Parts: sequence; structure tokens; C-alpha cells
Amino acid sequence: MADEGTGAGAGAGTGTARVDAWIWSVRLTKTRSIAATACRAGHVKVNGERAKPAQPVRAGDEVRLFHAGRERIVVVKRPVSKRVGAPAAAECLIDNSPPPPTPVEAAVVGIRDRGAGRPTKRERREIEVLRGRP
Repeated sequence: MADEGTGAGAGAGTGTARVDAWIWSVRLTKTRSIAATACRAGHVKVNGERAKPAQPVRAGDEVRLFHAGRERIVVVKRPVSKRVGAPAAAECLIDNSPPPPTPVEAAVVGIRDRGAGRPTKRERREIEVLRGRP
């Protein structure tokens, strides 16, 4: 079979994989523990619904992950539950994520006038909105 040579491992033949294991397997997070924590915190959605760590994902499902200050939107091409190399991971998903902000855009948000003091509550809320936090 083709999956045996790619190192896809367990779960590739069943057609489903745990969402936390899949996120870790395709290298969207560094560890499976971080992926499970993101699921419990509500930062992972499968087909628009909040996902628990053990929720199964299938080919064609859309997974949205908010991690490291960035939203990743990916479509599952092939569910895998064991970590695979970067070239194989790229074949397991379709990345529809918006491009990351450039360093210039990210730096502009955090600049305040020197000597302006602490931001007021209203200014802090505006800064949070600009940073993309609710």
C-alpha cells in the first residue's frame, strides 16, 4: 500500500484520526500536548464547531487553529495519527491560511509615543482589537 512507504502509521487506513494527534502529526504545533491544550481552550474548530482533543477528523474536514498569534485554516487531505516528515505533512493538508503579517505591519501596531505614559482603558481595548485579541 502507498501509506506504508510514507510512514503515515496507525490511523491512516481507518479514515479518521484524533484532531489533536492530526494537528501535531502535520506539524501545525510542536507537541501533541500543545495541540490538546489548544483544543480544550477552544482554539481549534472542525467544520466551524469547537473541537475536543479526541474528536475524529476525516478527509475533507476544515480545521481552524489559532496558535502563536496566527489563525491557520487547513483542509484535511489525509488523516494521520503519527508524526510525519515535513514533505509528507504537506501532502496531508491543504493550507488556506491568510499570509502571516509582515514584521513591518506587526511593529506598527505596538508603537506608542515616547513619554505618553500608560495607555488608558479605552486605548488598551483599541490596542487589543488591533492585535486581533477579543
